[in-house]
Amino acid sequence: METLAIAVLAFFATGYFVLAGADIGTGMLAPYLGRTDHERRLVIASFAPFFLGNEVWLIATAGVLVGCFPDLEGELLTGQFAVLVPLLTGWIVRDVGLWSRGRGPGRRWRAFCDGAVVCGSWTVALAWGWLLAAPLTGTPYERAGGPTAILIALAVAALFAAHGLGFGMLRLTGPPYERARLLVGRTGPWQSFALTAVLLGALPLLAGSALPLADEAADGATLALLVPALLVVTPFLVAAQVWTWRTFRHRVTRPSYL
Repeated sequence: METLAIAVLAFFATGYFVLAGADIGTGMLAPYLGRTDHERRLVIASFAPFFLGNEVWLIATAGVLVGCFPDLEGELLTGQFAVLVPLLTGWIVRDVGLWSRGRGPGRRWRAFCDGAVVCGSWTVALAWGWLLAAPLTGTPYERAGGPTAILIALAVAALFAAHGLGFGMLRLTGPPYERARLLVGRTGPWQSFALTAVLLGALPLLAGSALPLADEAADGATLALLVPALLVVTPFLVAAQVWTWRTFRHRVTRPSYL
């Protein structure tokens, strides 16, 4: 059961980084991709149908960690509290900006919400890099510091941005698409997206390999109850994600209500 629990945790964490990395990266580059209010609405419309469904994968990851690895979750929460605060703050600020953008009057309001989306996206990306720096440098229960942590945080944020560019090439049209293509170069949109997806998906796997997951797993009775339930729920989560991507597979040609 411990092996299955670890596999489920790895699956959810990898799914979150690959899927949510797309909308986080696109949000990071919104000022570059969209130079006008209309273009920024196109950029936001490119990932608006996906971001809530993508965040479910993070909630599922946290749920598996709390339920199947409670001692490890407590140790990580205590040691990485200073990193989790900006991560959650950026997440909230970003989502508030997305939800509020189309509900206020005037361009100044929309510009303010756009700033919240961009700043929140950058904060989330950098915080993930800072958080991953700890297990990647061999100190999973302590906040990472020093030049190495800074370099890892910046590299992870750059990877999020590159993933967002590939996603933008798949979804955008007009000038925003051309700006994304300019940075991606001659690489096709699916090739670019697939490459960054593999790299982003490898991050939680590498970080997880530095954690004593098997030693910190819950007792057998708890795992015998939780793991089968997770295996039943997982296909529905995957099916919902497939439905979302299939439904919104076409390029964005006009702004959404956001």
